[in-house]
This record gives sequence, C-alpha cells and structure tokens, in this order.
Amino acid sequence: MESSGWSALIDQREPVWWYNPKRRQHVQSAWNPVVGVLSLINGNLYGGIIQKEDNIFKTQKDLLGCRTKVPRNVNMEKLRNGYLFPEISRLEVQHIEKYPNAKLISLGIGDTTEPVPQIITTSMANYAHALSTVDGYTGYGPEQGNKALRKAIAKEFYKDLPIKDTEVFVSDGAQCDITRLQLLLGSNVTIAVQDPSFPAYIDSSVIIGQAGVEDEAGRYGSIEYMKCGPHNNFFPNLATTSRADIIFFCSPNNPTGHAATRKQLEQLVNFARENGSIIIFDSAYSSYIKDDSPRSIYEIPVAIEISSFSKFAGFTGVRLGWTVVPEEVLYSNGFPVIHDFNRIVCTCFNGASNIAQAGGLACLSSEGFLAVRSLVDYYMENAKILVETFASVGLKVYGGTNAPYIWVHFPGSNSWDVCTKVLEKAHIITIPGSGFGPSGEEFLRISAFGHRESILEASSRLKSLFQ
Repeated sequence: MESSGWSALIDQREPVWWYNPKRRQHVQSAWNPVVGVLSLINGNLYGGIIQKEDNIFKTQKDLLGCRTKVPRNVNMEKLRNGYLFPEISRLEVQHIEKYPNAKLISLGIGDTTEPVPQIITTSMANYAHALSTVDGYTGYGPEQGNKALRKAIAKEFYKDLPIKDTEVFVSDGAQCDITRLQLLLGSNVTIAVQDPSFPAYIDSSVIIGQAGVEDEAGRYGSIEYMKCGPHNNFFPNLATTSRADIIFFCSPNNPTGHAATRKQLEQLVNFARENGSIIIFDSAYSSYIKDDSPRSIYEIPVAIEISSFSKFAGFTGVRLGWTVVPEEVLYSNGFPVIHDFNRIVCTCFNGASNIAQAGGLACLSSEGFLAVRSLVDYYMENAKILVETFASVGLKVYGGTNAPYIWVHFPGSNSWDVCTKVLEKAHIITIPGSGFGPSGEEFLRISAFGHRESILEASSRLKSLFQ
C-alpha cells in the first residue's frame, strides 16, 4: 500500500532529477526529507519532489510517473544543459509573470515577425482549397520534393553553378536536415564546428554519439572547436585545427553575423580537400548578404549545403528548406553520399508539405522574389538601427551588415549576467553568447527580427541603460 501524508516525505528516498534554474540544468539529487517538508509548507515544487495542485500534495512517484526498465539513452545523458532557445523562452515566461505590466520586447530568438507576402499566402491558400476538390486533391508527393520546386531552387540559388535539380532535396526546414545528415553520417565520424555557432550542430552530434563528455568550459570531448572571434576576423586558424571528417560551417554565421569572404572559403575548401573532409555548409542567411561575399559554398565547390525559406521568406511557421548533395561527393570507399541521403529521406521522411511547397514556388516567382526581398530589406534596416544604438553607447559591435544578427561585446562580463541585466532593467530579451559556445562568452546576440516600433523602443531603452 502506498504511503501517504508525512510518511511519504520519509519513504521517497530514491534519487530524483530536478531542474535547477540557477544552473539552468537538470541535476540528480538524493531525497532530503527537510527539502520535502519545506516544499510541503510552501506548497510548491522544490527539487521536483513535492508539489501542491488544487490542495492535493503529489509525491515524487506521482510527479515522475511509472518507472520502466528501459535505460536512458547514454548520449542524451551527456546533454547537461537544456537546449538554448527553450531556456530563453522559459526566462521570458518567468519575466512576464514577475512583471505583468511591463512591455517585453524580444531581440532574442531569431523568429520572423512580418507578414508573409500575399502573393505567397494566396498560392498556399489556393492549393489548400483545391485539396477539397476531386481534381485538386493530392496525397504524398515525392520524398525528395516537388520537381518544379527543385528546379526553381537550382535555378534561383545556384544559377551559373554546377548544381542539378536532382541534387536538391526539399525538406521541412534546415534544422531537421541537420539531424537527417547526422543520422546519415552516424557515430563513427569526427566533427568540427565554429565556436561560437548554432547549437543544433553540437547538440545533434552529442545525441547521435559523436561526442565525449562535456568539460567545465562547456566543450565536449571528440569535437574540434574552431575558435572564431574578432581576433581572427571570425575565421578559424586552420593551421592549428585538427582534422575532422565533418566540418559544420555557417555563413553568414549565426550568431556572429559574419559572412565569410571568398578567400576564407577557399582556405576552408582547400583544408577539407587536403584532409578528405566533408563540409556541411549552412547558408540559411545567404539572402541577407549585401556585399560580394559568397552566398553559396558551391561558388568554391565541394560540400553539402543546407538552406531554408524560414528567414528570407518568413516561413518559420510554414517550415520549408532544402539540402544539396552533389553527386561527386563520395565516401572513402567511393560510394556516392547522395544515394545514402536519398535512402535516409525515403525512410525517415514523407516529403515536405505540399501546401508549403506551393508557397515555396510562389516565393521563387519573379513577383514573389521581389516581395520577399522587401522583407529582407526591412529586417536589415532594423539591424542598422540596432548597430547604431550599441555603437552610440561605446560598445563594440559586429555583424548586422550581412545578417540579421548583431554580436555585441561586453569585455570582462558574464554573458548570462548581461542578458539578465538587460531583461531586468530594460525588459528586453537577448541571447547570451555563451549559449552558442565557449567563445561566445562576454557577448550578446541581438536579433533584428521585430516590428519597427519595437526596434525603436528597444533602441531608446538600451541607450538609457548603457549610457
């Protein structure tokens, strides 16, 4: 018979996992009856052990559910911290509860804010309506994507480059393709990543089994961290970089906003060729490039490229992207990588939404492309305002010219502390640079995605805070 009341506080002695908001991670803790008593008195969750809901006290077993005999994935256990962006969302919710009357402005997660152009939404609406008719109904499409869309992507983004439409795989977004590529490559490869970089590269590597244990500096074993900062113009010193099978490289970079020059990409490609490595090139922000920096790795060939409609067309909620796997990229045994990726796609994915793909085709029409370019220009004007804001108070600012992200330096500061200060004092959400890797410490990432009036209000608050 289950113990209840005060005896439950004594009997539930097994170790439990609980969320420590100060350390921003889940921690395993032995049962402490004193903690249980305190939780019972206060009537709230402390250490994930006792919680009061509708005047009913729930024990650890009630909260954690039924324990099975299935062991936890050992790779998941290596992920000590929560994924960065949900952690920021949690901070946002907590702040709103604490300051319900404050007008919170988000310069944090890179989510688009402006409406999708009507020519694109009309195309999707028409396709959706046609599904209710006998003649217009469609079911599963090709796993690789609508042929017309694949041709349009090859033509619009890779014109004058040696990319065929048969090498383009349409997907439900670049982040999903990162995971599919990890599944393709398996756990027996070594990887290198820019530091700082988009956290999905490292987290997916840990989950798939490519990484060792995380050290106190926040670096996982068996991963080559390529430091990129102001000291090296945000490009790694390849002379001191160890060989890796797979090199994740994002340009323009998230979070720093730096777009690699042609010379830098040539060095990277030569490094990959000399070491027999495969580059996975993330070009999700290529549409924001304003100067002559390469928009595709295929301007200097050899790589797998992933990209997305999310940021240039406002498709963060629609979900549509693509990956290019050239036929000439081969494994060490000479087998084409594209054949295995096609198998992964056919096995693990039934193709992107037909409605989303109709929207993608509309984006790449002449009228649609002009419309989405106006969105890009809008966000880059926001970026200009934010760059000028931080520069005006004497802070060193990077990015914001070829990407919708601004990388602001706070020398000698802890990035989480600065993030918290900006949130508490100015009611503005930002992202701590250390969330993107150890080399992101002392920086904040500022997103230019937002309504203009919010950007202007944020500018005013930030000037007041830092002047």
